[in-house]
Amino acid sequence: MSLRLGDTAPNFTAQTSQGEINFYDYVGDSWVVLFSHPADYTPVCTTELGKTASLSDEFAKRNVKVIALSVDPVGKHEGWIQDINETQGVEVNFPLIADESKEISNAYGMIHPNASDTLTVRSLFVIAPDKKVKLIISYPASTGRNFQEILRVIDSLQLTAKHSVATPADWQQGEDVVVANSIKTEDIPEKFPKGHRIVKPYLRFTPQPDSE
Repeated sequence: MSLRLGDTAPNFTAQTSQGEINFYDYVGDSWVVLFSHPADYTPVCTTELGKTASLSDEFAKRNVKVIALSVDPVGKHEGWIQDINETQGVEVNFPLIADESKEISNAYGMIHPNASDTLTVRSLFVIAPDKKVKLIISYPASTGRNFQEILRVIDSLQLTAKHSVATPADWQQGEDVVVANSIKTEDIPEKFPKGHRIVKPYLRFTPQPDSE
Protein backbone atom coordinates (compact mmCIF):
# COMPACT_ATOMS: atom_id res chain seq x y z
CA MET A 1 0.00 0.00 0.00
CA SER A 2 1.26 3.46 -0.86
CA LEU A 3 2.05 5.93 1.88
CA ARG A 4 -0.39 8.70 2.67
CA LEU A 5 0.06 12.06 4.34
CA GLY A 6 0.41 11.67 8.09
CA ASP A 7 1.69 8.10 7.87
CA THR A 8 4.93 7.17 9.58
CA ALA A 9 7.71 6.88 7.01
CA PRO A 10 9.05 3.31 6.94
CA ASN A 11 12.51 2.86 8.38
CA PHE A 12 15.16 1.00 6.41
CA THR A 13 18.85 0.22 6.28
CA ALA A 14 20.48 0.61 2.88
CA GLN A 15 23.75 0.90 1.04
CA THR A 16 24.33 4.37 -0.37
CA SER A 17 26.98 6.36 -2.15
CA GLN A 18 28.12 7.45 1.33
CA GLY A 19 28.09 4.00 2.93
CA GLU A 20 25.42 2.11 4.87
CA ILE A 21 22.76 4.20 6.57
CA ASN A 22 19.80 3.61 8.83
CA PHE A 23 17.13 6.01 7.65
CA TYR A 24 15.79 7.01 11.07
CA ASP A 25 19.35 7.67 12.26
CA TYR A 26 19.88 9.78 9.16
CA VAL A 27 16.72 11.79 9.84
CA GLY A 28 17.65 12.45 13.45
CA ASP A 29 16.09 15.77 14.50
CA SER A 30 15.96 17.10 10.94
CA TRP A 31 13.41 17.36 8.17
CA VAL A 32 14.21 15.16 5.18
CA VAL A 33 13.53 15.22 1.46
CA LEU A 34 13.60 11.68 0.05
CA PHE A 35 13.22 11.47 -3.71
CA SER A 36 13.50 8.70 -6.28
CA HIS A 37 14.73 8.42 -9.86
CA PRO A 38 13.87 5.87 -12.56
CA ALA A 39 17.54 5.07 -13.17
CA ASP A 40 21.06 6.49 -13.10
CA TYR A 41 22.42 8.36 -16.11
CA THR A 42 19.04 9.82 -17.04
CA PRO A 43 19.10 13.40 -18.36
CA VAL A 44 16.29 15.05 -16.40
CA CYS A 45 17.42 13.45 -13.15
CA THR A 46 20.98 14.59 -13.77
CA THR A 47 19.76 18.19 -13.78
CA GLU A 48 17.63 17.58 -10.68
CA LEU A 49 20.44 16.17 -8.59
CA GLY A 50 22.61 19.05 -9.75
CA LYS A 51 19.95 21.57 -8.72
CA THR A 52 19.56 19.87 -5.35
CA ALA A 53 23.29 20.06 -4.73
CA SER A 54 23.35 23.74 -5.71
CA LEU A 55 20.63 24.43 -3.11
CA SER A 56 22.50 22.75 -0.25
CA ASP A 57 22.72 26.01 1.73
CA GLU A 58 18.96 26.60 1.32
CA PHE A 59 18.17 23.13 2.62
CA ALA A 60 20.67 23.46 5.48
CA LYS A 61 19.22 26.74 6.78
CA ARG A 62 15.82 25.02 6.96
CA ASN A 63 17.31 22.05 8.87
CA VAL A 64 16.55 19.77 5.91
CA LYS A 65 18.61 16.77 4.84
CA VAL A 66 18.34 15.35 1.34
CA ILE A 67 18.62 11.73 0.21
CA ALA A 68 17.98 10.27 -3.24
CA LEU A 69 17.18 6.74 -4.44
CA SER A 70 17.24 4.59 -7.54
CA VAL A 71 17.29 0.85 -8.14
CA ASP A 72 20.82 0.95 -9.55
CA PRO A 73 23.85 -0.26 -7.54
CA VAL A 74 26.26 1.93 -5.60
CA GLY A 75 29.03 1.56 -8.17
CA LYS A 76 26.80 2.99 -10.84
CA HIS A 77 25.76 5.82 -8.50
CA GLU A 78 29.39 6.78 -8.01
CA GLY A 79 30.01 7.14 -11.73
CA TRP A 80 26.82 9.13 -12.21
CA ILE A 81 27.74 11.49 -9.36
CA GLN A 82 30.98 12.28 -11.17
CA ASP A 83 28.99 13.16 -14.29
CA ILE A 84 26.59 15.33 -12.27
CA ASN A 85 29.43 17.22 -10.63
CA GLU A 86 31.10 17.75 -14.00
CA THR A 87 28.08 18.76 -16.06
CA GLN A 88 26.18 20.76 -13.42
CA GLY A 89 29.13 22.49 -11.80
CA VAL A 90 28.29 21.23 -8.32
CA GLU A 91 29.47 18.82 -5.63
CA VAL A 92 26.82 16.23 -4.77
CA ASN A 93 27.10 16.04 -0.97
CA PHE A 94 24.08 13.90 -0.11
CA PRO A 95 23.68 10.11 -0.30
CA LEU A 96 22.14 8.17 -3.18
CA ILE A 97 20.44 4.97 -2.03
CA ALA A 98 21.01 1.75 -3.99
CA ASP A 99 17.62 -0.01 -3.88
CA GLU A 100 18.41 -3.00 -6.09
CA SER A 101 15.90 -5.22 -4.26
CA LYS A 102 13.19 -2.55 -4.67
CA GLU A 103 12.18 -3.09 -1.03
CA ILE A 104 12.34 0.62 -0.24
CA SER A 105 10.62 1.56 -3.49
CA ASN A 106 7.76 -0.80 -2.69
CA ALA A 107 7.50 0.33 0.94
CA TYR A 108 7.15 3.96 -0.20
CA GLY A 109 4.88 3.24 -3.17
CA MET A 110 7.43 4.49 -5.69
CA ILE A 111 6.63 1.82 -8.27
CA HIS A 112 3.83 2.70 -10.73
CA PRO A 113 3.95 -0.03 -13.40
CA ASN A 114 1.46 1.69 -15.69
CA ALA A 115 3.45 4.92 -15.71
CA SER A 116 7.02 3.79 -16.28
CA ASP A 117 8.73 0.77 -17.73
CA THR A 118 11.75 1.57 -15.58
CA LEU A 119 9.72 0.76 -12.46
CA THR A 120 10.45 3.60 -10.04
CA VAL A 121 8.72 6.86 -10.84
CA ARG A 122 10.07 10.21 -9.68
CA SER A 123 8.41 10.50 -6.31
CA LEU A 124 9.33 12.98 -3.60
CA PHE A 125 8.54 12.84 0.11
CA VAL A 126 9.02 15.48 2.79
CA ILE A 127 9.38 13.83 6.18
CA ALA A 128 9.30 15.71 9.50
CA PRO A 129 11.57 15.05 12.49
CA ASP A 130 8.78 12.94 14.03
CA LYS A 131 9.12 10.64 10.96
CA LYS A 132 5.65 11.58 9.67
CA VAL A 133 5.12 12.06 5.93
CA LYS A 134 4.15 15.70 5.30
CA LEU A 135 4.27 15.93 1.50
CA ILE A 136 4.11 13.48 -1.41
CA ILE A 137 4.60 14.53 -5.04
CA SER A 138 5.09 12.21 -8.02
CA TYR A 139 6.32 13.52 -11.34
CA PRO A 140 6.34 11.90 -14.78
CA ALA A 141 9.75 11.11 -16.24
CA SER A 142 9.44 13.92 -18.78
CA THR A 143 8.94 16.78 -16.28
CA GLY A 144 11.70 18.08 -14.05
CA ARG A 145 10.88 18.93 -10.46
CA ASN A 146 10.51 22.54 -9.33
CA PHE A 147 12.81 22.78 -6.33
CA GLN A 148 11.80 26.36 -5.54
CA GLU A 149 8.28 25.02 -5.02
CA ILE A 150 9.64 22.27 -2.78
CA LEU A 151 11.46 24.87 -0.66
CA ARG A 152 8.26 26.96 -0.54
CA VAL A 153 6.25 24.00 0.70
CA ILE A 154 8.87 23.20 3.34
CA ASP A 155 8.67 26.82 4.53
CA SER A 156 4.90 26.45 4.80
CA LEU A 157 5.10 23.10 6.58
CA GLN A 158 7.57 24.41 9.13
CA LEU A 159 5.61 27.61 9.72
CA THR A 160 2.25 25.90 10.13
CA ALA A 161 3.75 23.28 12.42
CA LYS A 162 4.63 26.03 14.90
CA HIS A 163 1.68 28.42 14.54
CA SER A 164 -2.09 28.09 14.17
CA VAL A 165 -2.06 29.30 10.58
CA ALA A 166 -2.30 28.04 7.02
CA THR A 167 -0.71 29.48 3.89
CA PRO A 168 -2.85 30.73 0.99
CA ALA A 169 -2.39 30.11 -2.73
CA ASP A 170 1.04 31.12 -4.07
CA TRP A 171 2.19 32.16 -0.58
CA GLN A 172 5.83 33.18 -0.19
CA GLN A 173 7.95 33.87 2.88
CA GLY A 174 6.96 37.14 4.56
CA GLU A 175 3.45 37.34 3.13
CA ASP A 176 0.21 37.28 5.12
CA VAL A 177 -1.13 33.92 6.24
CA VAL A 178 -4.58 32.54 7.00
CA VAL A 179 -5.69 32.19 10.61
CA ALA A 180 -6.70 28.59 11.31
CA ASN A 181 -10.43 27.94 11.63
CA SER A 182 -9.77 26.48 15.07
CA ILE A 183 -9.04 29.99 16.37
CA LYS A 184 -12.10 31.99 17.39
CA THR A 185 -12.27 35.48 15.92
CA GLU A 186 -12.40 37.06 19.37
CA ASP A 187 -9.16 35.27 20.29
CA ILE A 188 -7.19 36.48 17.26
CA PRO A 189 -5.86 39.77 18.74
CA GLU A 190 -4.26 38.00 21.69
CA LYS A 191 -2.83 35.16 19.63
CA PHE A 192 -1.73 37.30 16.68
CA PRO A 193 -0.76 40.74 18.04
CA LYS A 194 0.58 41.94 14.67
CA GLY A 195 -3.00 42.54 13.61
CA HIS A 196 -5.53 40.82 11.38
CA ARG A 197 -8.14 41.43 8.72
CA ILE A 198 -11.42 39.64 8.21
CA VAL A 199 -12.55 39.05 4.62
CA LYS A 200 -15.27 36.58 5.58
CA PRO A 201 -15.98 34.98 8.96
CA TYR A 202 -14.10 31.89 7.74
CA LEU A 203 -11.34 33.82 5.91
CA ARG A 204 -9.10 35.75 8.32
CA PHE A 205 -5.58 36.94 7.52
CA THR A 206 -2.68 37.94 9.75
CA PRO A 207 0.96 38.89 9.08
CA GLN A 208 3.33 35.93 9.14
CA PRO A 209 3.92 35.33 12.87
CA ASP A 210 7.65 34.65 12.71
CA SER A 211 8.59 37.35 10.18
CA GLU A 212 10.34 40.53 11.23
